[in-house]
Amino acid sequence: MNRGWLRCLAVLFAFAAFTAAVQAQQPKKVVRVGVLSPGSPPPGPLESFRAGLREFGYVEGRNLEMEWRFAEGRNDRLPALIDELVKAKVDVMFVVNTQAAQAAKKAAGPIPVVFARVSDPTRTGLVASLSRPGGNVTGISNVADELGAKRIETLKTLIPQLSKVAVLWNSGNPGVALILKELQQASPALRVEVQGVGVNGAADFPAAFATIRASRAGALFVVDDLLITSYQREILAFATEQKLPVMSLYEEFVANGGLVCYGPSIGEMYRRASWYVDRILRGAKAGDLPVEQPAAFEMIVNLKTANALSLEIPADVLARANKVFR
Repeated sequence: MNRGWLRCLAVLFAFAAFTAAVQAQQPKKVVRVGVLSPGSPPPGPLESFRAGLREFGYVEGRNLEMEWRFAEGRNDRLPALIDELVKAKVDVMFVVNTQAAQAAKKAAGPIPVVFARVSDPTRTGLVASLSRPGGNVTGISNVADELGAKRIETLKTLIPQLSKVAVLWNSGNPGVALILKELQQASPALRVEVQGVGVNGAADFPAAFATIRASRAGALFVVDDLLITSYQREILAFATEQKLPVMSLYEEFVANGGLVCYGPSIGEMYRRASWYVDRILRGAKAGDLPVEQPAAFEMIVNLKTANALSLEIPADVLARANKVFR
């Protein structure tokens, strides 16, 4: 009996020690994290950010309060939403895309800012350098070296006869302009002409479609930021009518009828952003945390779309694809 009680006590002491260790690792005070998205609620892919925070011990209702703000496609609302987060006294802001990051840098004051889905934070003036951002802003870029060339190469692999690509892009987004430039710089070596077709709102799409139709391009590349994604249905309907293969940066277009995407994983970027937030909440300075370029890339293929376009996807491409819609 004495030995049994001793074993029970040992188990209880071990459990208490484990619980204390876990609690010691978790933040003890309630922290407030502001999230600013240019899109519309609900959080959607931003759930990956929320999940990442949980992995670091932040639990809503216990030691974490989340302040969500959505611009619902209106960039003119960004300054007011940032002001709301400042007045809510958030400890750190997480913002999505170049325009939101630029607005936050300007208006957030001393509140540290973590960004994601920013094309080039140095050329867009967000940070002094990737290794030493300085200031109060850091995060994750969605552009890596030679990514433009890899995207053109992927299209050429799927469409060997390809000689011209139309690129539909948001001309009001400075980060997207850099992606277009990378595609244009990579295209001569691959003997592909890249024609940028910019839009800045709903009224621009009919003229853009007419330009693409007249260009006789062999493929359509969409730089799918918020504006372009908002008109995904119309873009894909136009591409289907014109029998144009569509390549995008992210999965959503492919899932709904595009041919292929090649780009960083949005979920992984958002999850990684939670690491930055955790480091800052534990005392690190945003300006001392290097900006990361994406480490995980996805190639996703829609085989059903390929069949409709009479395109044969090489077996090695299918083998390398992260996901195939059939």
